[in-house]
Amino acid sequence: MIRRKRKPNVSPEKTTEVEDPAQLNTMPETPEEQMNEMYRLTLKWTQQLERSRIAQYTELLNRPWRLIWLNILSGTARGVGIAIGFTFFAATIIYVLQVLGALNLPIIGDYIADIVRIVQRQLELNTY
Repeated sequence: MIRRKRKPNVSPEKTTEVEDPAQLNTMPETPEEQMNEMYRLTLKWTQQLERSRIAQYTELLNRPWRLIWLNILSGTARGVGIAIGFTFFAATIIYVLQVLGALNLPIIGDYIADIVRIVQRQLELNTY
């Protein structure tokens, strides 16, 4: 059994919105304090529900075609974003390899030349 501390006698007008951890476990004494505490908790719950947008979510679940449409749009946007990002990444890698190839470094230059030869052979074989 957990014992809770009682609140000191403070009128509701003098209370502040600052929540003290020591005051969280206190039990209100008078019915007015109990009602004020209940109101404060209810207000806090409603604000949290509003922040979580639960009403919009349940409305979306009741309209399955809108949910499908939004998922299609978000999937398409995600796919286009991945394609654009990979294009920039691959272009950057190719540019770096070209710069390294232009430096004629002994080990890296031979490696890049091998890659170029492999790609050229593959292009010659596939005439489609």
